[in-house]
Amino acid sequence: MPDEPATGEGEDTGELALFPLNVVLFPGGPLPLRIFEPRYVDLVRNCMRTQTPFGVVQLLSGAEAGVEPGVATETAPVGTSARIVDFFPLEDGLLGIYCLGDRRFRIERRWQQADGLHRAAVRWLGSERGVALPAEYRHLGALMQRLLPRLGELYEAVEPHADEAGWVGYRLAEILPVALAEKQAWLELTDPLERLAQLAPLIRRDA
Repeated sequence: MPDEPATGEGEDTGELALFPLNVVLFPGGPLPLRIFEPRYVDLVRNCMRTQTPFGVVQLLSGAEAGVEPGVATETAPVGTSARIVDFFPLEDGLLGIYCLGDRRFRIERRWQQADGLHRAAVRWLGSERGVALPAEYRHLGALMQRLLPRLGELYEAVEPHADEAGWVGYRLAEILPVALAEKQAWLELTDPLERLAQLAPLIRRDA
């Protein structure tokens, strides 16, 4: 599917199973997970069989993915779909998966299945691929090029696009040690240049 406009919301909609987690996932970013509940094991198997993503949304109140059926949770309105790119057994016998963030979405309607799994009707948000990194922010792209190899095994599958405004902003937003509320606000921005304008003052030019 071709990339959508860099700003604004896409016209297409879909349905996703949701993982409410204490994390903000950005497009292109890594996400390792330990899967232990039967409903999520089944979800992972289905996603792998059908090559479909699931949705990751920041949990605002309530328990994480292990919430019991009927227990109320509150999530952020915008999340990111996650593609499973690897799976492996963990030392404790649980299933480990490695995912990459894919597309942002806005939740239009959310419900809970009888087994407690959350699902949502979503509207996909526009892609930020292809928006060139302006000259004034090239130091941020150069910084990410230097940092990416130092971020360890977690980032080995993350493709570098240090000349794209969206990619640079997403990577900086996910690695900066700030509150999840700030990361969520950056995820929800529709203009990659506005995101960079907010991030740039937090980083020294000589970093």
